[in-house]
Amino acid sequence: MAGDQLKVLNALDVAKTQWYHFTAIIIAGMGFFTDAYDLFCISLVTKLLGRIYYHVDGAEKPGTLPPNVSAAVNGVAFCGTLAGQLFFGWLGDKLGRKKVYGMTLMLMVICSIASGLSFGHTPKSVMATLCFFRFWLGFGIGGDYPLSATIMSEYANKKTRGAFIAAVFAMQGFGILAGGIFAIILSSAFKARFDAPPYEVDALGSTVPQADYVWRIILMVGALPAALTYYWRMKMPETARYTALVAKNAKQAASDMSKVLQMDIEAEPQKIDKLEPEKSIFGLFSKEFAKRHGLHLLGTTTTWFLLDIAFYSQNLFQKDIFSAIGWIPAAKTMNALEEVYKIARAQTLIAIFSTVPGYWFTVAFIDKIGRFSIQLMGFFFMTVFMFALAIPYDHWTHKENRIGFVVMYSLTFFFANFGPNATTFVVPAEIFPARLRSTCHGISAASGKLGAIVGAFGFLYLAQNKDKAKADAGYPAGIGVKNSLIVLGAINALGFLFTFLVPESKGKSLEEMSGENEDNGAEREAELSSTNNHRTVPVA
Repeated sequence: MAGDQLKVLNALDVAKTQWYHFTAIIIAGMGFFTDAYDLFCISLVTKLLGRIYYHVDGAEKPGTLPPNVSAAVNGVAFCGTLAGQLFFGWLGDKLGRKKVYGMTLMLMVICSIASGLSFGHTPKSVMATLCFFRFWLGFGIGGDYPLSATIMSEYANKKTRGAFIAAVFAMQGFGILAGGIFAIILSSAFKARFDAPPYEVDALGSTVPQADYVWRIILMVGALPAALTYYWRMKMPETARYTALVAKNAKQAASDMSKVLQMDIEAEPQKIDKLEPEKSIFGLFSKEFAKRHGLHLLGTTTTWFLLDIAFYSQNLFQKDIFSAIGWIPAAKTMNALEEVYKIARAQTLIAIFSTVPGYWFTVAFIDKIGRFSIQLMGFFFMTVFMFALAIPYDHWTHKENRIGFVVMYSLTFFFANFGPNATTFVVPAEIFPARLRSTCHGISAASGKLGAIVGAFGFLYLAQNKDKAKADAGYPAGIGVKNSLIVLGAINALGFLFTFLVPESKGKSLEEMSGENEDNGAEREAELSSTNNHRTVPVA
């Protein structure tokens, strides 16, 4: 296979792990750091926004965002992300990874800052401004998914490619931690300077005017990590695989990678057309693509969709869990700044002990046991733990059993991160042809974000109490938490089954997976048929 391959691509495949690999991880990972920071922070500030803008005089409990406003504030970024994944994924294949990469970052920086600004003082105008800029912030974040994964996969070597792409995604864990730690520091500082009585003592006085600065600062600081890496993104050369295989410029690809790898690489322009003659090029909506990669795309989209339903629905149960183990007291017993501090502390602890370790377990083992095995194992244990929470749910509601519930809950999301949450991001960047790689990753990621919308909002209504009188204010009756957990267990089981459509890419070059370095169609078809027949068997 290496004999047919361009020397510049072979040099990347066999390159030893070097400093440029780690530089690329940090540059690409900062987008995910910002993404996680933003999604984490909004869950901290929504409680504060409710207290500031939706206070009701004489109410027993502090103000909260109405269901429709809460759904808009939390959900509009998901909608933007979905649109951004499709648009920038397509654009990354049309214009090149590097040209589009800077656009997404600038959009994130501008919209992070603008999210903390308001046109007007009324609740309606503040929420409208916040939602507008969060949509476009999500649009920029969406572009980062296909571009970061594709750039990292095209820069990496065969041996450690999975770990490098997973490490970019794992920067989300650090973004979650940074968001929580910054919110703890900021709320502590403001609380020390502007202390206030609890809500039950003085309803109006419990939210100091200066609290309005807290949520704005938290959101705006998300722009910093992205802004700091903009210069380095612009300095990165276009990936050799795009330059050689899509732009058909072997000389430029060899020149760029000679500088990166610090070695002389032969250009071989005569090999470019032989690798993939014009007549053999097929589009995304062609029968040829459906025949060769249709099942792969179905596998990557369905598994990501199903995973994100379960993964994002965790937000439903977090507030109950935190309250159950006493990490967050009743809202009326705290002032506004204290509530921000307590929520940030609780979510930071969950991140340290559950979320972050899961990501880095994947980084450590993905190139040893393979993507397929990790994804299958992750879905299996998520299914087991979800059913173990659901079937004896009444048992877990007793006070003496609540710690067990938290442990089981944490394990579910440990195996999501040491499992499909990471692998669904890695695999689409490895198994499709270079000219469609970014587009197919964007489609897979957008399918996942659709699952996130279902998980975060569909289940918000579904998990409500069967008795409408006991449901949260403004919500209709649902099927209850127990039945919701059973549904989520079934969704994880489906994810386990759809994983069998996804091929194993461990230890193989990108061209080997996509068939781009075959000399003729028949040879390539035989190779792909062989890959499909054994697609579920990890490479030893």
